[in-house]
Parts: sequence; C-alpha cells; structure tokens
Amino acid sequence: MLYLLAEWLGFEGLLNLVRYQTFRFGAALFTALVFGLIIGPRFINLLRVRQGKGQPIREDGPQTHLAKRGTPTMGGLMILVALVFALLLWMDLTNPFVWACLAVTIGFGVIGFIDDYDKVSKASHAGLSGRVRLLLEFAVAGVASYIIVSQISTNLYVPFFSDVEIPLGPVYYVFAAFVMVGAGNAVNLTDGLDGLAIMPVIIATGAFALIAYLVGRADFSEYLGIPHVPGAGELAIFCAAIMGAGLAFLWFNAPPAAVFMGDTGSLALGGALGAIAVASHHEVVLAIVGGLFVLEAASVIIQVFWFKRTGRRVFRMAPIHHHFEQLGWSESKVVIRFWIIAIVLALVGLATLKLR
Repeated sequence: MLYLLAEWLGFEGLLNLVRYQTFRFGAALFTALVFGLIIGPRFINLLRVRQGKGQPIREDGPQTHLAKRGTPTMGGLMILVALVFALLLWMDLTNPFVWACLAVTIGFGVIGFIDDYDKVSKASHAGLSGRVRLLLEFAVAGVASYIIVSQISTNLYVPFFSDVEIPLGPVYYVFAAFVMVGAGNAVNLTDGLDGLAIMPVIIATGAFALIAYLVGRADFSEYLGIPHVPGAGELAIFCAAIMGAGLAFLWFNAPPAAVFMGDTGSLALGGALGAIAVASHHEVVLAIVGGLFVLEAASVIIQVFWFKRTGRRVFRMAPIHHHFEQLGWSESKVVIRFWIIAIVLALVGLATLKLR
C-alpha cells in the first residue's frame, strides 16, 4: 500500500526505498511484531472474558496439562490481525501470489475459528467433524491453487538435482491443494504444547523467505539451478509478516502460556506455509524444512492405522510430542528439543538450494 501511495504522491525518495524487497522485509517484520505486542494484552483479556473456561483440556491427555484449564484459545486471531495489517501496509497490492497466500491464510483461519468456537461453546475438544473441515479446507485451497498455478508451470521440481522436473499437468492443481491442506493440518497437530508450534513455524517461514527471494531473482535462480518464478520474491515480505506476528504471539505463548493459538492460528499458518511452498515451486523442500510437522502428522497416522488393525499402540500417545511427555520429559524439554530439530531441518532444506 505504501508502495502505491508513494508512487501516486510522487515521493521519489520513499518510492526508491520501498521498491527494495529487503527493506520491506524488515519493515513488515517489525510492523507485525510491534503491532502484535501492542494489541496482545487487550486481545487476551477480551478472549478470557468472552470464553470463560477457555480451551477444553483433554482428560485422557498428560495430567500436567490439566493445570492449563482456563487459558483462552483463538490467539491465532491476534496473529492474523498483525499479519494482515503489516501486509496491507508493505506488500505489493498488484502481486497475485500474495493475494492467493493471504486468501489461504484467512480462509483456513476462518475454518479454524469456527472449529475453536464450536469447542469453546460446547466445552468439548471435538469441534467440527473431520469431513466437513477437510471439505472446507480443500475448497479454499482449490481456489488458491488455481490462482497460483495460473502464474507458474505445472511441473514438480525435485531438490538435489539440476533441471529435474516432473510434468504433472492438470494433476498439479490437486497436488497444490493437497500440499496446502496437508501443511495446515500438520501444523495443527503440532500445536499441543506451549510454544511448540509457533517457533518451528517462524523457523520454516524464515527459510522460505530466503527461498522465495532467490526464486524471484532470475540471476540467483540461474546460478543455483532452481526454478525462476517472476513475482515470487514478494512472498518474502509475506514471510516476514508471519515471522513478526509469530514472535509477538510467542511473547504471550511462552510457558506458561497466557493464550493458545488454537486451530484459528495453526491451520492458518500451516496453510500459508503450504501456499508459499507451491508459489515458490519448492513443495518437496517444504517436507524437509517442515519435517517436524511431517513427523507429528505421521505419528498420528501410524498410531491410528496400527491401533485399528492390532489393538495396540506404537506410541504411548500421539501426536509424538505427547509420547515424550509420557516418557517423563518435561514440557519445556520437549519444546526446546523440537525447536532444535526444526532449526536443523530448516538448514538441511536450505542446503538443497546449493547441493545439486
């Protein structure tokens, strides 16, 4: 918005400054961070008053979690407000990639909000049925994939190899939607401990900020042997806004959490990561950078699959972060060690840019 305003008013100095994506990256991150910190306390108090008992806590979960009763949820709304405010201020409003990713973020956030509201109002952790939620998610992701894929090729690029691509044709639209929905639900499953989901999201988003910037530059893309996507560099500003809003939320979500992000935040942030990966043509790399989310989702799938067929459990409790809690790890130990894993996986994912 400031870019168009400066151009319209003829402020050449400001226009030259905001043309640089690196400047707007820092500005978006700082704006979302400060704005999130400002609105945070009042936002949390409002949620606490409105929700009363807060997010329902599973009786069959770790007993240490019962002390978290009364903590408000839907803190993802705070993330979304700060994120959208920073984006509208610093993004290029003519870029279709940003609008598509924003549509997924807000759309998944609305679905998560409905799910959270259902849980709070009914004092149950059940929420929306899985089928209804997936149907809504695929509807949103389908629209976004159409917008994104209309701007890029339908080839799937393989990391670690130069000029290796798999032509998917029309199937790519379905694949793109699946990546967004899968990422959204994987982050949602990871969000089970104070600070566990938000920091890995910030780490993964930071990695994709660099990827998006490099993909958007023809010179860097050619040098690294990665696909060039004109306009994708603007997604670095999108990533910066997520990082700033996420850091502001972490300030209040740090143990003991004053607020939970709920499905409102986890679905939105995961969907955003998936959309950014599709737009930057690094879907496979997302599985590496976001490997922690893949691990969490896989633990649930394995647990359900094995239990239905044998009546026995592979893990003491799924998702896998609860398994380690049941082994005697403290919550803070699980969270910090999972953060370390997220950092290592992000570095491995970034290594694919050069190791070809």
